[in-house]
Amino acid sequence: MTTVGLIGSGNIGGTVARLAVAAGHDVVLSNSRGPETLQELVDELGPGARAGTPDEAARSGDLVVVTIPLKAYRSVPVEPLAGKVVIDTNNYYPERDGHFAELDDDSTTSSELLQRHLPASRVVKAFNNIYFAHLRSLPRPTGAADRSALAIAGDDVAAKATVVEFLDTIGYDTVDAGSLGDGGRRFQPGTAAYGGMYAAKDGNFWELPGLPFDAAALRALLG
Repeated sequence: MTTVGLIGSGNIGGTVARLAVAAGHDVVLSNSRGPETLQELVDELGPGARAGTPDEAARSGDLVVVTIPLKAYRSVPVEPLAGKVVIDTNNYYPERDGHFAELDDDSTTSSELLQRHLPASRVVKAFNNIYFAHLRSLPRPTGAADRSALAIAGDDVAAKATVVEFLDTIGYDTVDAGSLGDGGRRFQPGTAAYGGMYAAKDGNFWELPGLPFDAAALRALLG
């Protein structure tokens, strides 16, 4: 059993929390508005969940998921995450985040910005290229013929192995895309491996059911 800290508990964070609890992990949820605003979700998740501040989630988590808008990445607590594996779910959306010159000119990536902010942590990019409703509906048992795969990227081999193990417990295979920089670019917004392959092909994307997408197919899209 692992305790998963969540810094951010919106669509992706709440979904990861649900999958983690269903897999037998404990979760500590947090957001920018205070633990009291998460009581409904905690009640839904049951005794494996509790709410705290971002600092408490960071300190409590054996594995910590940062899932907040990129524009707020500097608010992530640094000291309590030292030495820990941190999953970054973020993407750069200028219309939401404002413009970052180093992202606009592609001299770095959003996950590298978080890694720079957390120099003593081991950041792994994951969960950023799948719509939360599809993430919630597609988990399958290990070995299932219709099991989907998620891409990860990171600079630390052991940290990526930890994330692979966690993703397996919550119902997903994994494809390692490479480093935070080169690998992360392969499944960020605007790439072939961003989002659409996990959905049925016809209709309003936001209402489409999840479509299983396996590791071999994902590897081909990542190039």
